[in-house]
Amino acid sequence: MQDKTAKSSERTLLVALLLSAPGPLVTGIAAITSGSATQIADFLRRTSELAATFMSWWVFRKLQRSPVGKAQQQKLEHQANLTVARAMVCSGIAMLVVGVYRLYVYQPTGNVTMGLVIAALGLITNSGFMCKYMALNKAQPNPVIAGQLKLYRAKACVDFVVVAALAAVAIAPTHPATRYVDALGSIAVSFYLLWTGITSERKLKADSTLEA
Repeated sequence: MQDKTAKSSERTLLVALLLSAPGPLVTGIAAITSGSATQIADFLRRTSELAATFMSWWVFRKLQRSPVGKAQQQKLEHQANLTVARAMVCSGIAMLVVGVYRLYVYQPTGNVTMGLVIAALGLITNSGFMCKYMALNKAQPNPVIAGQLKLYRAKACVDFVVVAALAAVAIAPTHPATRYVDALGSIAVSFYLLWTGITSERKLKADSTLEA
């Protein structure tokens, strides 16, 4: 049962990595061509999240294929989850910048249907990974999988805010409240990301001090 769960965990990590891989490239090109603060923040967020997912996949795969001593295993798991925690902090800062920027600079766009569809698909996909990691960690508790569960819970929260903001723009682009749905939603999620990332990093550092 454990081997089956471990294989499923590694496969899930790889699929998540492959699906996340194009994100930084696409948003990076958009950021370069537009010079938009929002696009730049999105590029930084997606890049940090991809790095965290890659680190988690690499560590999990290494531990499954090349068993090491307890101390080395804890060190690798610590590095993977530290990367996840710092990715959430980076994402939180990026979302905070976007939220504050949109609070002061808001320009209703044209047709947002395509963006809304893409954001909704992202919400469904990341929520699916969140549920999958939850089930895997329940079947066989693992620090790396638990870290990815936190990351994908955060990603699903971000996607929810994006969907809500785009839906508000689609329904009532010129309504005064639309600006605040977008901006305050981003700021609220940024605080959640920062709190989760900082508390996770502090816990990891405390645990490593106790182990030392």
